Amino acid sequence: MDIEANRRSEKYSRGELMGRFLWACCTPLFRWSPRLCWGWRRFLLRLFGAKVGARVHIHPSAWIFLPWNLEIGDWSSVGFDALLYNLGPMRIGERVTISQRAHLCGGTHRFREPSMPLVRAAITVGDEVWICADAFVGPGVMVGARAVVGAGAVVMRSVHEGKIVTGNPARETGER
Repeated sequence: MDIEANRRSEKYSRGELMGRFLWACCTPLFRWSPRLCWGWRRFLLRLFGAKVGARVHIHPSAWIFLPWNLEIGDWSSVGFDALLYNLGPMRIGERVTISQRAHLCGGTHRFREPSMPLVRAAITVGDEVWICADAFVGPGVMVGARAVVGAGAVVMRSVHEGKIVTGNPARETGER
């Protein structure tokens, strides 16, 4: 493994590095806001380039890594301690519920290459999806409309519309 080459590689542009710095400085304004200040958190995210729909509720303890890579539709919600690690574009549809401690992970590494370069993958979550507590959705995954990702499920492959997946690894267990 060539750790030195990994550390030398450019993972973010100068603009992204500046954006990350500014977002880190403003994150306390997001995280320390009272729970019911949904509009304030929507405003902060939009200020940093996120496309946030109407009536979106994002808990103050949720982590959003790169706001400018986030698009979230009307009436959706992100629960406490949820992690949206959106290195690549992350599109979350309308009326989606992302429950507490769910982790949507849009980044990985090409581990077969000695320098393990960073991969910044997209994640797409369709309308009316429920991602239950402690679920993990991996890089490049698409979750179809009306699907349910069960509590603690580990999803590394796309989920078809209207399907229920549970377990580790996630397997289809029913229809909604």
